[in-house]
Amino acid sequence: MTVSVGEPVENFTAEATGGAPFRLEDYRGQQVVIYFYPKDSTPGCTTEGGDFRDNIDAFAAANTVVVGVSRDGIKSHENFKAKQGYPFELISDRDEAICRQFDVIKLKKLYGKEHLGIERSTFLIDKEGRLAREWRGVKVPGHVDEVLAAARDLND
Repeated sequence: MTVSVGEPVENFTAEATGGAPFRLEDYRGQQVVIYFYPKDSTPGCTTEGGDFRDNIDAFAAANTVVVGVSRDGIKSHENFKAKQGYPFELISDRDEAICRQFDVIKLKKLYGKEHLGIERSTFLIDKEGRLAREWRGVKVPGHVDEVLAAARDLND
């Protein structure tokens, strides 16, 4: 079942950086930004993560937790997080269960070849665990500012 705006987001537990599993239900009472990105240590993904990193205090002030998701493994995530100084956790979704829940696996073209990959997407979950906003097919420049504005509006 994929999530829809206004509907509750089904809880999930997943392997994450930081040594403990990420459980969505642990964040009830806070807003959660889940951003899906294609691959660790690639230019667009590094920039997007850096934009979230650089605004993490503003997200915290808006009672909002940020977490990134890709299909990379934990070792890759730990290295990427450390190298970029990300103050938030990265979730490893190797079996694509969370990607399917949010319907972000899409047919993409790279150098003329088609493959299935993560469509850069962001989701804002409210304090009660309902999907409040979604952004699909994200372009990185200015995106984090838009997500932060939505988190602040939702918190008012």
